[in-house]
Amino acid sequence: MTKTSCMLGMVLGVVLFTGHSLAAEPADIEKFVKARIEIGEMMTNYFKGGEQFGPGQRPSPEQMKEMGADINTKLGALLSKHGLTIEDYRGRSKDVFADEAGVKNFLSAHPDLKTRYEALPLDRMGRGGSTGRGY
Repeated sequence: MTKTSCMLGMVLGVVLFTGHSLAAEPADIEKFVKARIEIGEMMTNYFKGGEQFGPGQRPSPEQMKEMGADINTKLGALLSKHGLTIEDYRGRSKDVFADEAGVKNFLSAHPDLKTRYEALPLDRMGRGGSTGRGY
């Protein structure tokens, strides 16, 4: 009986711990949602116009490197306003946004942010099977 009680307690503990870890903290949800909105808007504005290199032309490897450095500089500055680094955001955003109910509740409570969030091209920001960087 003691062995069974011990095993049951362990299994219950694992189940409760796992369930608790799936829900993101409300402060994290707020921070990451606001950051994602600002990142999406920044990237949309960055590439607005699209034809910077001429019709059908791609940037050279040097230009790509310069663009990457420029984007990372701007991204780092943007994320620092939210107390995050690029590494923090990339490492934790998947887990935070996995709490879809928490994100939905936060956005429902903030209609202005919800409008901006829904206007983002999320299919190109790491959702919907994207192979991009997942900002």
